Amino acid sequence: MRDFHSPGRSTVIAANGVAATSHPLASKVAIQILEAGGNAVDAAIAAAMVLNVAEPKMTGLGGDCFALIKPAGSEEIIGLNASGRSPTGLDAAKMRAAGHKEVPLRGVEAISVPGAVDGMVQLAKDHGRLGLKTLLAPAIHYAEQGIPVAPRVASDWQDGPEVIQGAARMHFLNNGKPLHEGQIFRAPGQAEVLRRIAMDGRAGFYEGEVAEDMVASLQAMGGTHTLEDFAATASDYVTPITGTYRGMELVELPPNGQGATAIVMANILEQFDLSSLDPFGVERAHLEAEAAKLAYDARNRFVADPTHQSLRLDHMLSKQTGKALGALIDPDRAMPNAYEASGAVHKDTVYLTVIDRDRMAVSLIYSIFHGWGSGLASDKFGILFHNRGAGFTLTENHPNEAAGNKRPMHTIIPAMLRKDGKLLATLGVMGGAYQPNGHARMLTNMVDYGMDPQSAIDAPRCFDNGMQMQVERGYSDEVRERLATMGHNVTIPDNPIGGAQMVMIDHENGVLRGASDPRKDGSALGF
Repeated sequence: MRDFHSPGRSTVIAANGVAATSHPLASKVAIQILEAGGNAVDAAIAAAMVLNVAEPKMTGLGGDCFALIKPAGSEEIIGLNASGRSPTGLDAAKMRAAGHKEVPLRGVEAISVPGAVDGMVQLAKDHGRLGLKTLLAPAIHYAEQGIPVAPRVASDWQDGPEVIQGAARMHFLNNGKPLHEGQIFRAPGQAEVLRRIAMDGRAGFYEGEVAEDMVASLQAMGGTHTLEDFAATASDYVTPITGTYRGMELVELPPNGQGATAIVMANILEQFDLSSLDPFGVERAHLEAEAAKLAYDARNRFVADPTHQSLRLDHMLSKQTGKALGALIDPDRAMPNAYEASGAVHKDTVYLTVIDRDRMAVSLIYSIFHGWGSGLASDKFGILFHNRGAGFTLTENHPNEAAGNKRPMHTIIPAMLRKDGKLLATLGVMGGAYQPNGHARMLTNMVDYGMDPQSAIDAPRCFDNGMQMQVERGYSDEVRERLATMGHNVTIPDNPIGGAQMVMIDHENGVLRGASDPRKDGSALGF
């Protein structure tokens, strides 16, 4: 039980349905859809579309999504990969010849075809009840009437003038300036696009005037994108991958997403008795940082589009690999180079969740990658393009080398937890590269330290991003000082690390327990 003398949130408990998102209006819409007879898929889609307007820096119609779905009356978990592919004309050799060492982060070369809309339409068709007209109506309303800018969103908006370029400035800035807390943000162009999707399904986005606007805008910026690239966009159902941690099953999506990284990290951490360590002490923080270095090195070696390369996924996910990597960790000293340290082992890569009264569960993540994505948008409708192509490498013959009609390595990953064959929780952690580390942190918070969903989310975080070990202010100065003496390059991040949501099924009491991260503006709601 949490300390009620201290500021914080209680876990939301309800019997008929719980939704947890990063914005209160999206959570409200999800619950309204459930109350109107929709299921968890319907609620998740409706909430995601509202987030386009509520958090435009984080997500939008020009992005990608991934989802895990557990249908009602079944313990089967279905995966959906709705990440778009690169334009057919993308060529790594040409980028190298132009002097690029990496795919330009904010350049048109980083813009792959958005896949999220196709995925949402597919989910609504195959698993929803209410239909697109009903599901998109709230987002159309908010896009037209506007949403007041929330405090965290306002903070995130401040870098907009430096990142947003071209036509996007007209759609996402106020006379060249960022919007501030309480100002109303409207997106009338997106409202029109949503109407066309509601009427015509995926064709309303990938064909006709909307697609023509996107393609013409991209080509004017030097992109190789074609109408054929957009028309060919298709999401795919995939078989989830799983790993176990002290009897808890972690369910993730396979590559091109980085979910395998979370399983690798859990396998490494399983080699250590975390429960004997202070959950917010230096020893746990050090072990987690070292495990992250090794797991992310494995990600960088192996995670790519599996249709273009045979991936060594069995090796990556094996308990033996986790054991061998764990053995490389010095409990007293930070490793300077995970790639060199693990070479011998590898010799032979916006989140929301809803659970309904029938216990259909959805774990869905939806993103434009970096803040404001590419910073570029279509002229007429203001579709902000993601920059997922920056997830490619320009290293020749690498599994994740940039190429045409190929999915890049993705950072966004939804997750689920199972115990004794039954779904226990849906969870996800926003925050780019941090996400696998976040999954491992949430998992160990619950398994090793017995934290409830809200406590597991609230707990302070740290993350070694390869350049710095970011340690939130929730840790003591003593912990930061000791980590520095162990060789970590310790910093306090400007912004908190990531954001998270979780819904847990309390099988004993027949209720749901939802939690949402105070690092964002969102909330968990139930009925």
